[in-house]
Amino acid sequence: MGIFKPRKRQVQVDFDHLPRHVAIIMDGNGRWAKRRGLPRTAGHAAGAETFRSIATYCQTIGLEYLTVYAFSTENWKRPAEEVSSIIGLLKKYLLESIEKMERDKIRLHFFGDLEALPPELRQLTVRTDDISTRYDGMQVNVCFNYGGRDEIVRAAKTFAADCQAGKHRPEELTEALLSGYLYSAGIPDPDLVIRPSGEVRISNFLLWQSAYAEFYYTDVLWPDFDQEELHKALAAYQSRSRRFGGV
Repeated sequence: MGIFKPRKRQVQVDFDHLPRHVAIIMDGNGRWAKRRGLPRTAGHAAGAETFRSIATYCQTIGLEYLTVYAFSTENWKRPAEEVSSIIGLLKKYLLESIEKMERDKIRLHFFGDLEALPPELRQLTVRTDDISTRYDGMQVNVCFNYGGRDEIVRAAKTFAADCQAGKHRPEELTEALLSGYLYSAGIPDPDLVIRPSGEVRISNFLLWQSAYAEFYYTDVLWPDFDQEELHKALAAYQSRSRRFGGV
């Protein structure tokens, strides 16, 4: 007689009450590759495929906004070969996305200082921004050369410059006004922030925007993050009571 193995129970998600905005720190690509004896660049390639798969699935289930942390302002410190690989993957994704955006009516925006990107890539981001103005579908935000502290400092500097130009007075500054100077202006704050890979820190990601977000951590490395793992995060979010400081 064989050993009975209970069937794995599927996670139950209420797809009629999803969070509007999910943000993900795509972490663990390098460790995923190392465990398999592969170069770190292979991990980033696998992570890019996971991003494509998860973004497509999020659109399928009706998520309104998805924001991913692809490359931080600190990531330039990594080996040149790894940085070059990530830049190359971004170019590949943008070229593929332009056609997909037109077909599936997906909006694609970038958060971060894009001046450090090669001119060809900057032109591609301009094209995706232009396409995004035509549709009202799911919006994917890619944080590239992004840092939360840098974003807030840039917003403060821009507000200060507007004050010098007579557009505002310092005493007019409110949370809502400052939010309008962020990369995420006009976009609702994330309801859920997911971090795979076993790390339990925010790593300078959406510091202002995630003030009231729910956080979900998992040991699964990003290249292994699939639909079922997303279901677990969504189910955890739906099991929590969001009081925003109330009772």
